[in-house]
Amino acid sequence: MTTATAIISEVEDKARRAKQASRVLAHLPAQVKDAALLKIADALCQKEDEILAANAADMQRAKAQGLSEALLDRLALNFKRIGGMAEGLRQVAALRDPVGEVISGWRRPNGLEVRKVRVPLGVVGLIYEARPNVTIEAAGLCLKSGNAIVLRGGSEAITSNICLANIAGEVAQTAGLPAGCIEIIENTDRAAAQYLMTLREYLDVLIPRGGASLIKSVVENAKVPVIETAEGNCHLYIDASADLDMAVKVTINAKCQRPSVCNAIETLLVHQEVAAAFLPRVARELMAAGVELKGDNPTRRLVSDAKAATEEDWKTEYLDLILAVKVVCDIDEAIAHINRYSTGHSEAIITNDFEAAGRFMEEIDSCAVFVNTTTRFCDGGEIGLGAEIGISTQKIHARGPMGLEALTSYKYLVVGQGQIRS
Repeated sequence: MTTATAIISEVEDKARRAKQASRVLAHLPAQVKDAALLKIADALCQKEDEILAANAADMQRAKAQGLSEALLDRLALNFKRIGGMAEGLRQVAALRDPVGEVISGWRRPNGLEVRKVRVPLGVVGLIYEARPNVTIEAAGLCLKSGNAIVLRGGSEAITSNICLANIAGEVAQTAGLPAGCIEIIENTDRAAAQYLMTLREYLDVLIPRGGASLIKSVVENAKVPVIETAEGNCHLYIDASADLDMAVKVTINAKCQRPSVCNAIETLLVHQEVAAAFLPRVARELMAAGVELKGDNPTRRLVSDAKAATEEDWKTEYLDLILAVKVVCDIDEAIAHINRYSTGHSEAIITNDFEAAGRFMEEIDSCAVFVNTTTRFCDGGEIGLGAEIGISTQKIHARGPMGLEALTSYKYLVVGQGQIRS
């Protein structure tokens, strides 16, 4: 068993190295950072067998522990997913470097020249679960935006995470980035995460990425400032004017394409005027894909195989092939239901009514709102950010998919000619 002293030593040493690296990273030219990202991308493809062997060890252990199919899917790597990680790095490298951007500037009546300039946050701590691809996505975004990163993944993916972080860290150094720019906490004891949360001296921000219990623990216990990425209780509303062919297609994609992720829908709301035409049809396709339906009474009258939904179902992020279904009287009831039960993540409407679309976009209080498309597009890569370090559902500093700009702050540069304040 690892002693408390050893845990503290590892976490503090790695956080300290990251802080030292951040001082150098903040001032590196964009071309140096971009070249490093491209080399890391190439290394991932060259070392696929090594990465897959590490992942296989995690998968074997996870299956022995009885992890759910949804969690196994989040954990699994394959050639396609490794290629996706590499391509994500290449996309980030191609993006404009936000560091040094003049956000605004003005001249004061006394002659002072003021500029508001974008700067890195410094050291980003990331506490996350299950998905090893997050290791590379987060590291890539942090390096591009001039930040060092300290990674603390879950025990279920530890072998994969260490392998990926070591590859990225070693290649980054050969490409001219400072040692310590990518650090990973290898100890999976909960005490390591708890100690990391206290290191205000070294960490500038902490981002939790995982289930509700992880996020709650970080928010309640961290002394480092936290950017909260909450769970995704996402909704799709089928309006009275909806194109039902489109509605079926989007529903299947939003629930079934990858049910284990936070931007998959958990509740389907259907206007009463189209419920009889739509619900039996979409239910057949959903159930054929293995989805378990939980419905209110009107839904169950139309879909006899649906189980009875409870109040808890409207609040639940299943991350699985389970979908709660409710028939609503009108768009007012749909909006009210979403704003009551949503976690502020992603909501969508299918409609041909311009006014309904406008109301939905204006009145839904979530970080991403979609019209006539799937919530699965709430993703940094899909909306053009290159990748994301998480999806923030809070409203301070960053909201929605967090790309490069969300990993920066700013400072004021004020230039005078000897002015003094009277």
